[in-house]
Amino acid sequence: MLPHDQTDSPHLSAHDLCFGYDSHDVIHEVSAAFRAGTVTAVAGPNGSGKSTFVELLAGVRNPRRGSVTRHGRLALVVQRPSTPDALPVTVHDVVAIGTWGRRGGRRRGDVAEAIDRVGLTGLEHRTFGELSGGQRQRALLAQGIVQRAEILLLDEPAAGLDAASRQRTRELLTEEAARGATIACVTHDEESIAAADHVIRLEAGRIVA
Repeated sequence: MLPHDQTDSPHLSAHDLCFGYDSHDVIHEVSAAFRAGTVTAVAGPNGSGKSTFVELLAGVRNPRRGSVTRHGRLALVVQRPSTPDALPVTVHDVVAIGTWGRRGGRRRGDVAEAIDRVGLTGLEHRTFGELSGGQRQRALLAQGIVQRAEILLLDEPAAGLDAASRQRTRELLTEEAARGATIACVTHDEESIAAADHVIRLEAGRIVA
């Protein structure tokens, strides 16, 4: 059941989504609604279609059939960016990208605040290629939260993180939901699944109970 204080109109919804590669469908008639102020965990075994489902929600992929309805700005936090290690972009640069085109513009201190929230203060001028996998993931999370979007979609944001960083990531998602954002997060982390307001489980591209 959804909390009584949430609006009946979801920020994000999927209707009978189908998606496939060539003639092989990997998402089969998936429908779901995501409401403001909640965290939804998208769980399931490897190969179940979780990342593809989130990419459909984000508009990165187009469904073969069905539709996605979005109300508000959307931010997507990916797991493995295709950024060459030799590209001279710093942590500050990566996070600042999240402010480009943001409604209301960028305020002084926004980037530094986002970096601090993910525990990367002091690494602002480190290049992305110099970071560990977990640090890269935290920089991408900061890029997502600095956007202050109404909808925040994340693909395995806790991948490569230690226990303390995974806990901080869960806290950040709760904080973002508390400001009214709609959060959907692909995860294998059982603690994140337990902490979520709602859980969608996928198996072979279908929602299961």
